[in-house]
Amino acid sequence: MSFHIKHIDHIQLAAPEGCEAEARAFFQDILGFTEIPKPSSLQKRGGVWFRVGHQQIHIGIEDSFTPAQKAHPAFEVEHIQALKQHLTSHGITIQEDTNLPGAERFYVSDPFGNRLEFLEWIEV
Repeated sequence: MSFHIKHIDHIQLAAPEGCEAEARAFFQDILGFTEIPKPSSLQKRGGVWFRVGHQQIHIGIEDSFTPAQKAHPAFEVEHIQALKQHLTSHGITIQEDTNLPGAERFYVSDPFGNRLEFLEWIEV
């Protein structure tokens, strides 16, 4: 092959128009992601971008928005119990899942109803 796919650069999640403040409150203030500036040529489209680790999460505006309830990004974390406590202390509902051998994981919905997975690999 003459090409090599290196890694995922970003994941885009859709959201309704006017979502930026709520996205910041959740992804930046609660989850601790870092907001990064959108290129000026894309700012007129609305939305907001964040960095987590080496990846980016782009919250993009979709006119006929419907939340992704099955498709989702998954975030590997350390100290998943602490994250779970942190999220519940902010009123975020946790959906437990024990179906992945070797991992402790759960799902939450972002403020727009998109599904997010958090997992921690454990020693078996």
